Amino acid sequence: MPAPEPQNFQLALIQSALHWEDQKANLAHFENLLPQVQGADLTLLPEMFPTGFSMNPQKLSEHTNGTTLAWLQEMAEKFSTALSGSVIIKESSKFYNQLYFVEPNGHYHIYRKRHLFTLAGEEKAYQPGTEKLVLEYKGWRINPQICYDLRFPAWCRNQEHFDLQYFVANWPARRSFAWKSLLTARAIENQCYVAGLNRVGPDGNNVDHSGDSRVLDPLGELVWKAPAGEAIVHITKLNYQHLQGTRKRFAFLNDQDRFLIT
Repeated sequence: MPAPEPQNFQLALIQSALHWEDQKANLAHFENLLPQVQGADLTLLPEMFPTGFSMNPQKLSEHTNGTTLAWLQEMAEKFSTALSGSVIIKESSKFYNQLYFVEPNGHYHIYRKRHLFTLAGEEKAYQPGTEKLVLEYKGWRINPQICYDLRFPAWCRNQEHFDLQYFVANWPARRSFAWKSLLTARAIENQCYVAGLNRVGPDGNNVDHSGDSRVLDPLGELVWKAPAGEAIVHITKLNYQHLQGTRKRFAFLNDQDRFLIT
């Protein structure tokens, strides 16, 4: 018998301000919001959600199996939702902006940010990742990305037949037009659902963030956009039949160029 078709996917996004370089306060804050996403298939948290987008990894980093991973595993099990966001990680004297995808059973996947944001000097504090992550969860193929990765279509290109691509971010308000436009472009060119989850409010460097979190369908049509404000929690249903129907009617991915990234 053929494998059953995947079910629709419940994607939750938590758009929030962050306490600057204060892991304890941030984890407590998100723990208070997580009951609202109970049972969602996947819940997104911002880039560097325990600390904000800090260039002080010597002070703020932890090891891969540190406090934040343990917290993510506990919360994922407690609220029956996979959780994903990025954390400052130290490994062999090097620092990484590392995303976790943690399932309710405690199993986890790792993605390290490939493109480091040179305008903020991120490349001076962190090492770039080298491997793209495409994982399968509940029958959906998923590609996680981090913030500045959004600007690089070759890295984001759908050569792996993924169904959902998402970006967790600390994207400045002054470039919100680019954020919204590039998310739409990624959805259209990759013929997949695309979600962008961005923080709000000023950070410790007085850089403001407007949120503008959103979900787009494989035609680039807006499924949901966040209202202004912090602590915005929303669950969006992603329709698998709509995804496959779009790809069948408009089989553009079959015509794309093949290439390798070095």
